[in-house]
Amino acid sequence: MDIINKHKVKNAAIQLAALSSADKNEILKRIADNLIANKALISTVNLRDVARAEDDGLPAPVIKRLRMDERKAEAAAEGIYSLMSLDDPAGKLIVETELDAGLTLRKVSCPIGVIGVIFESRPDALVQIACLCLKSGNAVILKGGSEAAETNRLLTQLISGASTAAPSAAQGALQDKAQGASPAAAQAFAPEGWINQLETRAEINEILRMDDCVDLLIPRGSNAFVKYIMENTRIPVIGHSDGLCHCYVDAAANLEKAVRVVKDSKTQYAAVCNATETLLVHKDAAPWYLPAIWDALNGGETSPGTGGPDAPAVSLRGCAETLRILSGYPVETAEESDWGAEYLDYILSVKVVNSVDEAIDHINRYGSRHTDAIVTEDADAARTFFQYVDSANVYHNCSTRFSDGFRYGFGAEVGVSTSKIHARGPVGLEGLVTYKYLLSGDGHTVDEYERGVKTFIHQKK
Repeated sequence: MDIINKHKVKNAAIQLAALSSADKNEILKRIADNLIANKALISTVNLRDVARAEDDGLPAPVIKRLRMDERKAEAAAEGIYSLMSLDDPAGKLIVETELDAGLTLRKVSCPIGVIGVIFESRPDALVQIACLCLKSGNAVILKGGSEAAETNRLLTQLISGASTAAPSAAQGALQDKAQGASPAAAQAFAPEGWINQLETRAEINEILRMDDCVDLLIPRGSNAFVKYIMENTRIPVIGHSDGLCHCYVDAAANLEKAVRVVKDSKTQYAAVCNATETLLVHKDAAPWYLPAIWDALNGGETSPGTGGPDAPAVSLRGCAETLRILSGYPVETAEESDWGAEYLDYILSVKVVNSVDEAIDHINRYGSRHTDAIVTEDADAARTFFQYVDSANVYHNCSTRFSDGFRYGFGAEVGVSTSKIHARGPVGLEGLVTYKYLLSGDGHTVDEYERGVKTFIHQKK
């Protein structure tokens, strides 16, 4: 027995792709309004998920991602209102070519179709993903973390309830629009079945076999999990694996900038994929920089403590040279495994390097091609870093935490892709469309060109 009605989902994707931008924005507004109206209920239901997670002994970073109080519900709604103001990525003319007189080829953006997204225990991610898919004209199948089961179920119900209608109401609205009724009399609806939620781990393996329905899979999770998805499906996959991000402090770094950027990259929100996990420091900067960053991470009252009263706010695991410079500081010895670790916690591995080239080599060897930053006042070093670091997001003098669809102006994101095809970096609206070719003629036949009666002109318009 199928876990979802594949025919209904595929049909919903076709109908959704035909909705106008105005209709999609109208639906998005109802969804946002519905979240605001039910923010207290969302918070109450979410507290039950949080309580179960705490009883199960889940790590603090997981519980932090799991929380969705009234403020977060409001923020999710605000994100939808912002999404409404963005251009519709579907239906855009990319290029137009006159193949011959009266024979015109147009390349036009269009939705991908049915997108399956498997994501971590962040209920607000469900809202972002669903609304990005709606705005771009895609049907969606969602599988969130089991820790957020009740919250995800409620959010899916609220989104579906605000966006779809009973068949009779939806048919009536379509008839009204066809007959030219006023917008007030003809409310827009999304097709039933455009949003679907899976709840069990076993259903993940079921969706992997749905290559006759699902056009794209986007898994968000560990590198091992993404690899498992890729190896066990024939569906195209955009891989969002580990967020093993680096900050490299160059010999020519400004101390104040280097401290601010690294502190924000590590502590602004440690339990996310764009938080820095490894700090690389040039040997000439290390003697003056390492004590300064230690104090910044561990000396202030605002530092996010992770242990008892004597525990450092951010635990450092350093190479031999780091341990020598920070002799007397409670720094642990870094193991080889630390250079490939995504901590998602207040832990930072630190390595002293001899050059920008060594820093780049380290990043390309151990990193996950997510987001990596250099702090330097040397323009040549920055250019070298930009050119040779093989990551989706490469920064100069700014925090790795900027790697985010909302901060990029994409509205939000369904994930940060570390793949190179078809989308890379934060995957927002533009990453959720493909294109098709539309050819218009006037009785043209290939035979005329094969016999030389007519000749292609291939003129761009």
